[in-house]
Order: sequence, then structure tokens, then C-alpha cells
Amino acid sequence: MSQVPMDQSTRRLTVAQALVRFLSAQYTERDGVRHRLIAGTWGIFGHGNVAGIGQALLEAGEQAMPFHQGRNEQAMVHAAVGYARQLGRLSAQAVTTSIGPGATNLVTGAALATINRLPVLLLPGDYFATRAADPLLQQLEHPVEADLSVNDTLRPVSRYFDRITRPETLVPSALAAMRVLADPAETGAVTLALPQDVQAEAYDWPEEFFAERVWRVRRPAPDPVELAEAARAIRGAERPLIVAGGGVHHSEAETALRELVDATGIPVASTQAGKGSLRHDHPADLGGIGHTGTAVSDDLARTADLVIGVGTRYTDFTTASATLFRNPGVRFVNLNITAFDAHKLAARPLVADARAGLEALAEALAGHRVDAAYEAEYRSGKERWERVVADAFRADDENAVPTQTQVLGALDSVVGDADVVINAAGSLPGDLHKLWRARSPRQYHLEYGYSCMGYEIPAGIGVQQAAPGTPVWSLVGDGTYLMMPTEIVTAVQESLPVNLVLIQNHGYASIGGLSESVGGERFGTAYRYRAADGTFSGAPLPVDLAANAASLGMDVIRAKTVRELRDALAEARASDRPTCVYVETDPAPTAPPAQAWWDVPVAEVASREAAVDARATYDGHTAERRRHL
Repeated sequence: MSQVPMDQSTRRLTVAQALVRFLSAQYTERDGVRHRLIAGTWGIFGHGNVAGIGQALLEAGEQAMPFHQGRNEQAMVHAAVGYARQLGRLSAQAVTTSIGPGATNLVTGAALATINRLPVLLLPGDYFATRAADPLLQQLEHPVEADLSVNDTLRPVSRYFDRITRPETLVPSALAAMRVLADPAETGAVTLALPQDVQAEAYDWPEEFFAERVWRVRRPAPDPVELAEAARAIRGAERPLIVAGGGVHHSEAETALRELVDATGIPVASTQAGKGSLRHDHPADLGGIGHTGTAVSDDLARTADLVIGVGTRYTDFTTASATLFRNPGVRFVNLNITAFDAHKLAARPLVADARAGLEALAEALAGHRVDAAYEAEYRSGKERWERVVADAFRADDENAVPTQTQVLGALDSVVGDADVVINAAGSLPGDLHKLWRARSPRQYHLEYGYSCMGYEIPAGIGVQQAAPGTPVWSLVGDGTYLMMPTEIVTAVQESLPVNLVLIQNHGYASIGGLSESVGGERFGTAYRYRAADGTFSGAPLPVDLAANAASLGMDVIRAKTVRELRDALAEARASDRPTCVYVETDPAPTAPPAQAWWDVPVAEVASREAAVDARATYDGHTAERRRHL
């Protein structure tokens, strides 16, 4: 029964209808620019949402809430994440699924969104709140927790979670969900679990609930005391180094960073999420840092006396598992919108929006510049690394089978400044972080917070939706492709001209190399027939991934040589249809080796020589680890 005051106008709708109407009226605003907060809904329907959210979306219509048909629940979240990242977290998408496997398939995507601090709204169906049908199809029964459902698996990977067991609870929960999605310090996956009977239940809703609402995305300025301490530390440093993370992009702080660097001469190294914070040809851009970083970045990191983190979480790849920053006197200043990250590594915190913080630092550092000898040192290192990149990209024989780095070189010769290159897993992230020449802030789209195989194709769809007319390249190896090619069908259905670069190297190349380095001898990493001894060391499997992509509706161009590859990439870029460029690569490693360590524990005791030798190497590296206090 409705509990709305008699003098307040109401509208009688189902819970699902009310939620869709509410979402269609939510906006974000930053710097005077407004965006729809929930710009569309992805969905796969089952008995847990077809009569509720499904009917509500139909009734609302495409103008109020655009609907996108997905093929895999995890992939729908990936597409929504790609969309949100491309738009700087100012606009997001919702994902609706049925109960049971549809809901639990969301968990991986939710973890990816939350780890990367990217907004997505999850609307999984749930069991009957009234228990009228109990147990129902796909219900997980627990003997001592009757209110538990499979959706509870989403709690640890969501920034906000609620189960809407009564209609009136939707009002405060929906408002709380929007607050979290729009908050740059809190955002991530948000889950509203919707029991299927409650979705269809009618209620008298206050009209005010459906009024247009604007959520302002704050740019908090730094505390004056923290700012003064940070500026003092920077002025006193002889070898400062900026580590640019994804927060630079989320805040659209690239111009503020460049102006600070131009004024002070402080060099910039980038995390996977932060690459492109400076254009690759800026004299102070040193490229990637950490285990997959460049030699010049990692060399400077080892000798830096002050590290200035901007919007970075300092993952183990960035810090080389706590072995990279070796200067005995090294200290840290962390500019971050979240206090949690700003205090990492015992840093002087500067809790603020990245752009506001960088602008304030530039003003506080007026007239300060690093020593000319230091500038000359890192510029010389940058020039040396550029020669490494050129060597890795160059193909002396245009008619030869390309290596993986030559594939990147061919793509580098074709893309324009606005193109977006997407990757997430395998050996490609390491090669891209070391070698890719990022031309614009949004070009380098690496999901490396969760490094989730299968992200690239659906994320390409999300980026294409967010930036129509922008050439989008999803780079995948065969292992990643086999994880989740299903959204190719969605790209075809929606006429989204995503370009897929499909690299066939017959197995898990990245983990194969890692396995070899840690004494695992590439066990279980090749896609091959079993040999007589039972191992997977026979002939390569006769799998035609290009034919598979074509069967899902993509145009496919097969390239066998470097020259054919370059022509194929140019043809794909000019096409207005989803296009796959398929290439088998020479497995010979041509990427420069890792310039810093990564901690993957090795068996402490073993009978096989490879593992014994790997453990000796491992023990040598762990001795270099330090805690920054």
C-alpha cells in the first residue's frame, strides 16, 4: 500500500517502470558540460527480468532509454566499461540480466569495473521477495541463510549493493546508487538486485522521483598545507619523477600536466592506465614505467629522490613489486582524489582532483625548474629508447611473416591521432606499454587493472558507441579471442565498424613465456595436439579463427606478410563495417626484455632443474624489495 502523503502528486507504475524512468532523468555535470548519467541499457532476458525490466524498457521506448542487445553477460559489462572510460566516467550504461547464471556471469565484469574505478550499473534479477515460489528455477538454497542468493557474489566487487525487496526502498537506494556512480572517488560497479516479483509490483510513486536531477562531478582543490608541503618537497628534489596514472585521463588533466612539465622540466613516466598523459613525442615523456616500462623510465625511477604520483594506484607492475624505487632517500608525493591512494608508500598526500591539483602545483612552483644536466640526461635516454622502438617496429623483409612487434609497427604506420587502440591481456600489454607511440589522451586504452581476457572486443563496441566515427582497434591474441568473441554479433547487428586485429600464435604466449621464466617450462600453455607422451606438444590445432570471425558476420582480411598486413590495416580503417584483420605471427621474440622485475613466486623446492634455477634467480630479486616507510 502506498505511503505517499495525500497532497503529493503520484504516478502508478511498476518498480521496473519507475526505475527506468528515474534513470532516464539522471545527469552528470562537470565544468558546465552535462552528460546523461545512464545513457543506455544492455540486456539479456530470462525469467528473472523479462516481465519486469524488459517490459519497462519496451514501455519507456528508445528515446527515454536506448537498449543494446548483448550475447554474454560479462561482455555486456565490458562494453559498458569501455563506454564509460572513453567518456571520462561522466556517462555510464546499465546492464540487466536474469537471475542465476546470467547474474553470476556479471561478477568478472563487475570486478574489472571496480578495480579500474569505472562506473557501471548492474540490474540483475533476483528470487521472489515474497517466497511465493520457493525454490524456483536456478535458485541456490542455503540451509541456514534463507535470504542468500547468488547475487550476493556481487557484494565484494560492487562499490554499492542493495536488494530491492519492497517498492518504496527503491527511492533511497536509486539515489544512493547515482551518488556512487557519479562520485570520482567512489565510483565502480553498482548493483541493485531486483527480485522478479518486486520488479512487476505496482506502487504510487511521487512525481518528484522522476524529476531531472544533476549530479555534479566535483573537482576538489588541494588543502593549502598539503600543497605547501608538496611544493616544498618538489623544490628540494634533485631528481624528481612524475608517475602519471589513469586519474590524469579521468580528470582531463592532460593539459595541466603538460603545462606543469613545460614549466618545471620534471619528466613523466606512465602506468598502463596513464599512458598518453603526454603525447609520445613530448621531450619529457619517458613512456611506460615498471615491469613493462621503458629503460629510461625505469633507470630514472631507480635513482629518483622524489616520485610524484598523479592519479595512480601503484600496482605491483608499476613498482616492480616494490623493487623499482631504490634511492635510499626516495620520498613520495601522491596527488589523488582518493585519500586511500594518496597515502600509499608513506607519501606526502595531496588529496585533490588531478587537474585542480596540478594547476595548484604549477602556481606554487612558479620559477622552479630542474637542473639542466638532469633534463639532458633523461632526454638522451629517451632518444636511445626511441631507437629501440624503431628497431622493434622495423621489418627488413616486407615479404616475411611479421613478428608481434612488427604487427604493432604496421598499425603505428596506419593509425591517426584520434584512433583508439584497445587491449587487456596476454603478451600485447607489455609490448604496447614499452613501444606504443600514444598520439592523444584517449588513444591508448589498456585495461590492466584486472587484465581480463575477453575484454577487448566488447570494450571496442562501448568505445565506438561513445565516440561515433572514431576508428577503434581491438587487439587480441588467439587465447583472448577464444575467451569471448560473441559480441562480434552485436557489432554487426549495430553496424559498429570496430576493427579487430586477430593475432594467431597458437597458445597463451604471455603465460608461456612467464612459465618458462619461473621454472614451469611452458606447461599447459600451447594450443597443440597431445603427443605420444601425453603432453600438449604435438602439431598445432587446425583451428581457423578467421573463418570463425567471418561466420559471426565480420568482414575478414587475411594477411601473411608485413606488406599484406599494412595494406589490410589500411583497408580495415577505411571500411564502414566491422572488420577483422587476421595474421599469424613469427613466434620469435622481438620485443625488448623487461626492464624491471615482477614478483611471481617460484617453487621453493623442486626436482626439475628449470625450477631450481628459477628459484635462485627469484631469491636474488626478493632481496632487493623494500618497504617505503
